[in-house]
Amino acid sequence: MKQIRSKIGRGLGKPDRRQLRVLYQDDAVVVLNKPAKMLAVPADDSDLPSALSLLAAELQSRRQRAFVVHRIDRLTSGILLFAKTWPDREALVRQFIEHTPVREYLAAVRGHLSLEEGTLVHYFRQEGMFQKVTTETDRKAVRAELRYTVEQRLKGASLVRVSLVTGLQNQIRVQFSAIGHPVIGDRKYNPAEKQERRITRVALHAAHLEFIHPRSGESVSVDCEPPPDFQALLQQLGLPASIRR
Repeated sequence: MKQIRSKIGRGLGKPDRRQLRVLYQDDAVVVLNKPAKMLAVPADDSDLPSALSLLAAELQSRRQRAFVVHRIDRLTSGILLFAKTWPDREALVRQFIEHTPVREYLAAVRGHLSLEEGTLVHYFRQEGMFQKVTTETDRKAVRAELRYTVEQRLKGASLVRVSLVTGLQNQIRVQFSAIGHPVIGDRKYNPAEKQERRITRVALHAAHLEFIHPRSGESVSVDCEPPPDFQALLQQLGLPASIRR
């Protein structure tokens, strides 16, 4: 498995020394396993390396380029898709606009959900860096939808598998917070999570992605095991075995 090393040291709010790993690669696409706390793309107010900048530097030596297709939150770990040419990127972005890729996340949320599986639909209004839940009649409202299945009931928490129907910024975090089951470690939308010491980031991991290859037209399926900090949290919550898809 190809590895791209980040030289940024360990610390809260910074990517640790875990390596940015290539999960799948060919002439058209690259799928990475992004560590939590690493930016997906460069930020104007930060000089920290991003998954995009590290990948671009790696590909430059082979006279290839990197184009971001979609993003995941900085504090979320897991699967991130890039294209190597602009036409490939455009073809992949169209899939995401049409919500055809299968995007599954694992999340550790507070409490026990009343239903073992279900669909959540909310309406978001962007206010600065935050998504606020609003009403369908709000002229600036954007519809957010996801489906979930409870994988395991834990001690005061639940491990859920989430499938995104739409793909809005912070969507999973906001929707589960809205129903009273915030994602563990989510300080942005739940200030009480500042007291959480078992994990220093949002307990959210992009675990599975399926998309149509922009050249061959065939389905590509990629899985990504949760990192050690996520698995350690689950073990402390009463789940002894590693979680794999």
